[in-house]
Amino acid sequence: MAYSYRNLVAVPLDSPPPQMNHPASIWEMKPWWCQPWSILLTGAIVVAGSWVLLQRWWITAPVALGVLAWWLLFLVVVPAGYQAELRAGQGSDKL
Repeated sequence: MAYSYRNLVAVPLDSPPPQMNHPASIWEMKPWWCQPWSILLTGAIVVAGSWVLLQRWWITAPVALGVLAWWLLFLVVVPAGYQAELRAGQGSDKL
């Protein structure tokens, strides 16, 4: 009989893969520095710091747009994609 070493445990190759329990929220998997509050706080500090240090709107405005894009990506798009993957995985489990 052939064996595979999944996670350093000998498992016969003809056995089904182990089921994964995925957290309901993507934030349960992230460290403290990648939580929504830290992302929002960091972005606000970067924009405020740009204005306080430089006091140039033409520098602060692109910085703010970049921060807004960063927030949109990591606070809206990625969590929505994670939830969609979970729903798709649950749908295929029911088949």
